[in-house]
Amino acid sequence: MKKMVIVHIITRATILWLLLMTKLMALAKEVTVEESRRNEEEKLEQLKTTGIGFNGKPSFKIAMFADLHFGENAWDDWGALQDVESSIVMSNVLDRELPDFVVYLGDLVTANNLPNPNAAQHWQQALAPTVTRNIPWASVFGNHDDAPFVWNSTWFGPSGSPILPAATGSLNYYQGTTRVDLMASDSSSQKSLSQAGPQGLWPSVSNFVIPIASSNAAGAAAIMYFLDSGGGSYPEVISASQVSWFEEVSSQHNPTASIPEIVFWHIPSIAYSAVGPQPLQPIVAPCVGNINYEAVAPQEAEWGIMNSLASRSSIKAVFVGHNHGLDWCCPSGSMHLCFARHTGYGGYGSWIRGTRIVELVESPVFQIKTWVTLENGSVVSSLLL
Repeated sequence: MKKMVIVHIITRATILWLLLMTKLMALAKEVTVEESRRNEEEKLEQLKTTGIGFNGKPSFKIAMFADLHFGENAWDDWGALQDVESSIVMSNVLDRELPDFVVYLGDLVTANNLPNPNAAQHWQQALAPTVTRNIPWASVFGNHDDAPFVWNSTWFGPSGSPILPAATGSLNYYQGTTRVDLMASDSSSQKSLSQAGPQGLWPSVSNFVIPIASSNAAGAAAIMYFLDSGGGSYPEVISASQVSWFEEVSSQHNPTASIPEIVFWHIPSIAYSAVGPQPLQPIVAPCVGNINYEAVAPQEAEWGIMNSLASRSSIKAVFVGHNHGLDWCCPSGSMHLCFARHTGYGGYGSWIRGTRIVELVESPVFQIKTWVTLENGSVVSSLLL
């Protein structure tokens, strides 16, 4: 990126401007929860037209697409072929399961292998199977979505690829797309319920709440929480500020903890390492799963989110991606900690791809079921949460 040297003449107006900006930044942090509440109210209004709820049906089904890694090795035919294969997996699952809602569980793109100034183009490719079927969705960020570009060392050899595309002639071509810009692209779509979340939580983006409307009574039958677990442009953590935000919004939406709640983020918490099976060992009860081919790769630190979740009896499960070789669910207190399933052909691992499904049944008795639908149509790892 080109650097410029700018000489500032410090004037009284400049000082006043800096003071004003400092006050505005402080105010932004103070109104985090209020801003979040307004965003959620707007989304609730949107729910009335998008139909996020049971709508008289006996069940509400969610499909999770994890670790698609679109745009990987975008400079060669292999990368483009992986994206086609990933789209086929998603399309087949959507047509087979007919979900009411889709969760994109992070790492939609591989920004560190994406020589493109606008990663949103590949992000939209990842959304396309859901968009074309007119299914509403929400997205959270993974560690690869805005990761810094990693130069291919072979490009610097005698027969290496051109470093600068002729169309741009600028190193800015490799600087990627920010979380904020990717979220703006996602949420601009009519059926997207994704949100950037409160600015006071940035650089964490994609912290929001979506209630699932009941058919039996006014209000929500269940509540979905979405959090950014970091990585890429900043550390792999759920911050203490996010924990405070979650505690405030959950107490607003569900003050008596009487409504079932499920939570989505990308990178597993450290708690996953404590409850799951050892790598390459059989998955035995009370855990349920189909693959266990690697160790959990957790967040860098734990700043209170698991304690906060454990304090709410209404939390039924947390769903994460990140580990391509894991798809198990294990109990942790009164909730389950679950991996999704590697959906995309991008990223590491050659295990059969699939999608974790969650089905909420409202009557006669409320239940939450989950299973993994594989790309070959078979169903594994069924569990009643």
